[in-house]
Amino acid sequence: MSEFSINGEIKWMGELQTFESGFQKLEFVVTTDDKYPQDLKFSANKEKADYVLKHNKVGDLVCVDFNIRGNEYKGQYYVNLDAWKVATTDGSNFQGIKQEKPGGGKAILPDENIKDELPF
Repeated sequence: MSEFSINGEIKWMGELQTFESGFQKLEFVVTTDDKYPQDLKFSANKEKADYVLKHNKVGDLVCVDFNIRGNEYKGQYYVNLDAWKVATTDGSNFQGIKQEKPGGGKAILPDENIKDELPF
């Protein structure tokens, strides 16, 4: 699975959820620092959830490393952004979303020379 990275500001942080099995989950939203900012909801699981909650707060500038997970449940399909690293940053290295090539190749960054041909 490819690894992704996004920079932005934590907009919202939910409560730490602990399930009967002992599994822990924390959901949080990051507003990207792009030309067209997006609010993206991430989840951090197990010990990562506790770490994110203790070391980050709403308003922090962060770099989130994550994987995209998908699953099917009763005929419905879901996509989750599974954060595995959240690092506080000063914002000087913000470059939007980047994806590492499988095998650890160079990052793919948006090409600012390409015109957006969408009508909206």
